[in-house]
Amino acid sequence: MTDAANPIATTADIDLIQRILPHRYPFLLVDKVRDIVPNTSAVGIKCVTMNEPQFQGHFPGKPVFPGVQIIEALAQTSGILVGVSLDLADKNLLVYFMGIDNVKFRRMVVPGDVVELHVTVKRGGGKVWKFEGRAMVEGELCAQAEFTAMMDLPKP
Repeated sequence: MTDAANPIATTADIDLIQRILPHRYPFLLVDKVRDIVPNTSAVGIKCVTMNEPQFQGHFPGKPVFPGVQIIEALAQTSGILVGVSLDLADKNLLVYFMGIDNVKFRRMVVPGDVVELHVTVKRGGGKVWKFEGRAMVEGELCAQAEFTAMMDLPKP
């Protein structure tokens, strides 16, 4: 959504997300993004539900959302932030992890949780970006990480 004073979107619904990222079910892990400050920060939202395929094996009888998928959701939120910031919708953006550092898991994420994925740009511009991310549920820290990614647009 944009406003007249600021033509850059401050939110991204699932339609815009899919126009920016190539990910699709079951690996698209962000339902919407809000509070987008171009080239600076954003908050992704992941609604965790019991009908997701990872809960068949992680873990039967005690479903826990995998930590690696929380980190991936933070990275996807970062890709959406960059896509909105640089107007990359419908441009076939590909995003590749280059490094993941200082990862810590603090709280389990379970079905019914709404995860807020807070991402902040530490270094941006060009192809290589560095981010800091924090995953929160009801104000409680679940996971945190720093990560570097390469943004790649296919040659025309």
